[in-house]
Amino acid sequence: MDLAPTIADWFTREKRDLPWRQPGFPAWGTLVSEFMLQQTPVVRVIPRLEEWLARWPTPADLAAAPASEAIRAWDRLGYPRRALALHGAAVAITEHHGGVVPSDVDALLALPGIGPYTARAVAVFAYGRRHPVVDTNVRRVLARAVRGVALPGPPSTTRDLAEMEALLPADREQSVLVNAGAMELGAIVCTARAPRCELCPIAAACAWRAAGYPEPEPDAPRPPRQAKYEGSDRQVRGLVLRELRGADIPVPDAALHALWPDAEQLARAVRGLAADRLIAGSAAEGWTLPD
Repeated sequence: MDLAPTIADWFTREKRDLPWRQPGFPAWGTLVSEFMLQQTPVVRVIPRLEEWLARWPTPADLAAAPASEAIRAWDRLGYPRRALALHGAAVAITEHHGGVVPSDVDALLALPGIGPYTARAVAVFAYGRRHPVVDTNVRRVLARAVRGVALPGPPSTTRDLAEMEALLPADREQSVLVNAGAMELGAIVCTARAPRCELCPIAAACAWRAAGYPEPEPDAPRPPRQAKYEGSDRQVRGLVLRELRGADIPVPDAALHALWPDAEQLARAVRGLAADRLIAGSAAEGWTLPD
């Protein structure tokens, strides 16, 4: 079985109806969606994406707004540094690219907050370029179907891109479908904990299935588990940001101390937010979102 056309055909039939897959969806929308989808489930992203694009339909619209508004609008999507980076990318696109999201991978990589995955994803899914796109889901599909192992192991940009490149057809349109299809396959069928092999279009050619679904070696590296949110610094940072989002004037340091009983942990969270430029001010003057 030739994996590429099988994956492309399956994706064409079975793909989820998602906003960024609609004909004519703008490159700016694709870029925003990729920022939002980092470590955030699709169901939480869709309504926030629609709100965001209604408010800031172009990079220039967001660039003209203060960074504080981007952080406010990000609300509870999590990892708010993404909002600050997205605002920075909008400013750079406006100032250096005439307000048009670039299609070149190197130009995209030069924007704030954009790494190898996001740069290739925008070039491929917004502009139809032929590049390998590799995320966690794609790495899992490649590991199982091609290498015959349950887990992909630690990420390796060079190896992962080379594996996906070997799978891509020469045709640009088909390569876009294969990239998207491999990602979709890992997201909804070849899942990490309960793969639905009976629904997999490439099950007959899967090396892991042919080998009898071997378990990982006991000492094989496991995917890192996300730390518990309750009681974490992430939770405290979120509480501080939520307080500042609702304030029109600087929030006194004493008011922040009422948010969390552990004064040392709260102080650490505030220092981290200030270092990340997500808040501005001081204990003496009070705290606000950045301008």
